[in-house]
Amino acid sequence: MDVDIGNALASVASPGVSRAALERLDEQVADAHERIERGMTNGEHGYEALNLPQRTDPDEIRTAVEPVADADALITVGIGGSALGAATITNALADESDTETVFLDNVDPEWVSSHLERLSLEDAAINVVSRSGTTAETLANFLVVREAFESAGVDWTERTIVTTGESGPLRDLAERHDLPSLRVPDGVPGRFSALSPVGMVAAAVCGHDLEALLEGAAAEAEALAGSLFDCPAYAYGATAYALDARGAGTNAMVPYAESLETYAEWFAQLWAESLGKDDLGQTPVRALGVTDQHSQLQLYRAGPRDKLVTFVTPQESEDRPIPETDIADLAYLGDASLGGLLEAEFEATEASLAAADRPNVRVELERVDEYEIGGLLYGMEAACVLAGELYGVNTFEQPAVEWAKRATRGLLGGGEFDEAEAVAEKTELRVER
Repeated sequence: MDVDIGNALASVASPGVSRAALERLDEQVADAHERIERGMTNGEHGYEALNLPQRTDPDEIRTAVEPVADADALITVGIGGSALGAATITNALADESDTETVFLDNVDPEWVSSHLERLSLEDAAINVVSRSGTTAETLANFLVVREAFESAGVDWTERTIVTTGESGPLRDLAERHDLPSLRVPDGVPGRFSALSPVGMVAAAVCGHDLEALLEGAAAEAEALAGSLFDCPAYAYGATAYALDARGAGTNAMVPYAESLETYAEWFAQLWAESLGKDDLGQTPVRALGVTDQHSQLQLYRAGPRDKLVTFVTPQESEDRPIPETDIADLAYLGDASLGGLLEAEFEATEASLAAADRPNVRVELERVDEYEIGGLLYGMEAACVLAGELYGVNTFEQPAVEWAKRATRGLLGGGEFDEAEAVAEKTELRVER
């Protein structure tokens, strides 16, 4: 992962960061790096996530998934960090696998039913993921999926993998039915767990190169250094933090590869849930190049000056020539290719933002493959941890999310919670037809 922050400098953009300001900020980055290294060495909660490339065992994962390695479809039941990392990896590499992946990370009944009705369940497998084993959405969907397998005459116990914590309902279920299971690593919040069994079980079932994923992540880990000028991950995290302090409170993540669309969703959770505390943190926005040039670029170039646009672009990809045409106004396309058009659109969009003095950052991958995806995921996790240190927030907690979880459980009769009572106190001002 390489990062170019040139278009975020004050000489180019407003808001922007001067080179002098970055050099002053670099002193804080050095202190933050020492704190991060100490947390990694001591295996502290959250910081332990940055040790995953060295501590995740790909052989253990492959052994666990062996009973369902023949699956034509894998249904992953999880939500948030229990699904988005796995989805990012498998969606990015989907063209390399014959296994269809379905992620049930929503409880919309029509959507869930549509998936279960179209899949051949006798050729499918279930991957259920929850650290606590009590996540309401995950457990509800798992019960629905299990019933669907039973109704189809499929023994779900022969087709299920469990990834969960050391104890809890899912751990008990796995032991009772002798299901293949893996541990959610200790000290690793869900949104930082893509490079653990949480994110890599689906990749293993799909036959992807787990070692390459971890090697790419390890290369980014080795690049961590005490200066933002020597470390791409820190350069990104520090620049995003500095721009937010100068008014760019929105961070639009725009990958220029269709296969990376889910990555933007993963980034949105990572950035929002980790940094959105104490009235601080950038608001992540998901977009896709070139699609959203035609739907969002107008705002980014001419709207309020409160946005950082982050581009992610692979330098190499497969290409396809554009056929020649006898339409005079389109003749120039006959000498081009879809890949060339995509690159031109990216460079034009990047330049258009710079010409309008709007800050943007380029994140480059060599290509979309296991090694580069591993590096991208790790690099952005490290950038987020660095940003959290600079903000002075607890990057690894999510108390606002827990409030809503307690309210939901109370509304469903799962206990007495003050948060559920607060739901009834909603102020209404209805406008009806």
